[in-house]
Amino acid sequence: MTHAVLIGDSVFDNAAYVRGGPDVLRQLRALLPGGRATLRAVDGAVLADVPRQLAGLPEDATHLVVSAGGNDALRASGVLDGPVRSVAEAIDRLASTQDRFRAEYRAMLDAVLARGRPTALCTIYDPRYPDPVRRRLTATALAILNDVVTREAAARSLTLLDLRVLCGEDADFANPIEPSVQGGEKIAAAIAAFLRRDAGLAGGLIIARP
Repeated sequence: MTHAVLIGDSVFDNAAYVRGGPDVLRQLRALLPGGRATLRAVDGAVLADVPRQLAGLPEDATHLVVSAGGNDALRASGVLDGPVRSVAEAIDRLASTQDRFRAEYRAMLDAVLARGRPTALCTIYDPRYPDPVRRRLTATALAILNDVVTREAAARSLTLLDLRVLCGEDADFANPIEPSVQGGEKIAAAIAAFLRRDAGLAGGLIIARP
């Protein structure tokens, strides 16, 4: 029996933001007749919190789905507001941020894969900030961090769920950084599509629209 465990942050632990509507866990369970889904993700979690979530992993878990790194990106977003003297200096600062993120993401992923379950990774979606300039800058900066996620997924032959494509409408968000019922429905459907495929053959697959 399939038993998917959701690891990470409020992309999965979004019950507080859907105003009584179904959260991602509830939506996923509805798509898994005869299967199970467990939430270990915690709203506000960062990459360093994932090992603690894994400590409570059910022994019968068959698949892991990870959406982590968004809060790390949020913590690092101050780099966008710092003064620089040239474009080269700005790029260098972003590259340093990427280096730190890569080290933390790899450490997180090593801990996940040590559990020996088929695993899917989620990219960080583009926030829906009301200010169009802030939205554009954030999406551009996040592309640098998402490059880490996509490369790690490819290097380790893992399935990638690209939330930037899945959650491409403003209505997919309950606020600038949390999924709405509509967004959660899309995320749950993509996870269900991953679970329906043979995990051994799904590595590298980008699920954009299930």
